[in-house]
Amino acid sequence: MTSPGEEPAWRQRAVERSIKSAKVRAEKRVQRFLDAAQVIIGEKGSTDFTVQEVVDRSRQSLRGFYQHFSGKHELLLALFEDALTRTTDQIRAAAAGHDEPLDKLKTAVQLLFELCRPDPAAQRPLFTDFAPQLLVSHPNEVKVAHAPLVELFTELLTEAADAKKLRTDVKPRRMAALVMQTVMFNAQSSGGGDEDTAHPLTTEEIWEFCAHGFARR
Repeated sequence: MTSPGEEPAWRQRAVERSIKSAKVRAEKRVQRFLDAAQVIIGEKGSTDFTVQEVVDRSRQSLRGFYQHFSGKHELLLALFEDALTRTTDQIRAAAAGHDEPLDKLKTAVQLLFELCRPDPAAQRPLFTDFAPQLLVSHPNEVKVAHAPLVELFTELLTEAADAKKLRTDVKPRRMAALVMQTVMFNAQSSGGGDEDTAHPLTTEEIWEFCAHGFARR
């Protein structure tokens, strides 16, 4: 029996089922917009596209697009967050192939550097074009998007600290942010000048700097 004013269990189940079904349909529509935008980015090699192009490619309506996104910026942000999540998973999997904590960290640092470095053949404009713009215009959104990656590097640094492989004054979360900023900034800005083009930074150099810095000990 149900107490006065309480909905019967069958009604609650029916409502929950309806909400769940609507959520699944919405997620599918959103994914179609994301997939369409990703295809267009791959074809153009840049984020220079219009909302209408995405709508046409997804075979959905403009009204439907604005039900899920406020505009192109929010769509790009969703793609950027998704790309960072997949990047984090890729780095985590690569690091897991090693047993030693510092080897895991080295793999993570070097792979992050490679994935963020400008590469016309790889077509990664979300990292090379959109991310630097986003950092200036919407720093809080960048912080949220990078959260999974920060957590991964914090985990790796904590593991290294527990294994007595780091200085005793290292704070893993703060160091994770510093390492990521160093790696990603240098990766995204590499190849800009004549000297950089002739002698670009290598993954080994970026790891040596992150691991040892430049002060004599």
